[in-house]
Amino acid sequence: MTPVDVFLSLGSNLGDRESNLAQATMALSINFNISNIQSSLYYESDPLYKIDQPQFLNSVVKCSSTLNPFDFLDVTKRIEKMLGRSEKTEENGPRIIDIDILFYGDSVLETDKLVIPHPMLGMRKFVLIPFVELEPDFKIPHSKITINDLLDHCIDTSNVIRHHMETQA
Repeated sequence: MTPVDVFLSLGSNLGDRESNLAQATMALSINFNISNIQSSLYYESDPLYKIDQPQFLNSVVKCSSTLNPFDFLDVTKRIEKMLGRSEKTEENGPRIIDIDILFYGDSVLETDKLVIPHPMLGMRKFVLIPFVELEPDFKIPHSKITINDLLDHCIDTSNVIRHHMETQA
């Protein structure tokens, strides 16, 4: 299979958030079917739905893969489990790691298990801001809309600020 570009959203608000994001990104590279991994900087964001929890640290990762979307989803679920995410995480609640597939090439899928493009993408600044950093002119599959367009029209008013770490100058 020809490799396709895959975009992921990573988020963490429990434990060592920086390490959780870094380990999840690194764990992708262990898979022979995933290559060319690039990560945005990390961004602090307020929790959106259940606000009585710690702030999130988020990033967007771009990679290439020869896996099909469902096998790729299995890889992300294994990484979440490896990093200690419980299968019974409360929806929109605190979590060690959350990995969402945003785009898988130009695939459009809607199943009980997986929806691509991610349906909430355009309403989440904590996804759009790091995505724009990586690839501002990325076009939503089968449209002329860019990620930058989505950010310009995003109704999310939450704070999303660049996270300053010693390793990110």
